[in-house]
Amino acid sequence: MRTIIIDDEPLALDVLESHIQKIPELELVAKCSNALEAGELLRKEKIDLMFLDIQMPQLTGTEFLKSLQHPPMVIFTTAYPNYAVEGFELNAMDYLLKPISFERFVKAVNKALEHQALESKQTEEKEEEQEDFVFVKADKKLVKVYYKDILYIEGLKDYVIIYTSSDKIITLQTMKNLETKLPLNTFKRIHRSYIVNLDKIQAVIGNMVEILQKEQSKLLPIGKNYREEILKIINEKRL
Repeated sequence: MRTIIIDDEPLALDVLESHIQKIPELELVAKCSNALEAGELLRKEKIDLMFLDIQMPQLTGTEFLKSLQHPPMVIFTTAYPNYAVEGFELNAMDYLLKPISFERFVKAVNKALEHQALESKQTEEKEEEQEDFVFVKADKKLVKVYYKDILYIEGLKDYVIIYTSSDKIITLQTMKNLETKLPLNTFKRIHRSYIVNLDKIQAVIGNMVEILQKEQSKLLPIGKNYREEILKIINEKRL
């Protein structure tokens, strides 16, 4: 698991780093001295687990966690036991009281590893159950469209145009409705008018993505509200 430590105490950072280095399943990506620094890191890196102190200047650990739209797993670390209830209400994996012994640390990490393994299994089962196509109504008939053939989707008011490797299909429905039927791990909205198949992106050029359509390049805009998430996904797949 890719891991970060967030704590304003240098000694606490060193102790947790030492504990992490003893566990092969953990990779320490960074040590952050405050929540703002950690927030910047999370926008650039894929992180699975945070060791998060609660009492910090500027922004407390609980305030920071509440501010994250898609937070990684978190294990709170603090010298104050009175925060335990709030910590668990925020779905923390565990709550470690300083000074943190290695034995107690291992117990907390095992909870996170078990949770990650369970989530991975559930995702695999869901993907196995999921169909690889969708039916859409077009030209007074239901047309089967395989997900692997979809390049991108364009929304035009109440109509949606599905561009495939060989055709385009116009269907009367909203983008939001069609989006709920698509696999979330493959299709992402990049603009209020466009959804793309991530597997079909050839390049990112400034605020545009390049899709190869019938041996020609098609450039689609990335909306400012979607840019951060799309770039994060692409960076995760980058060599």
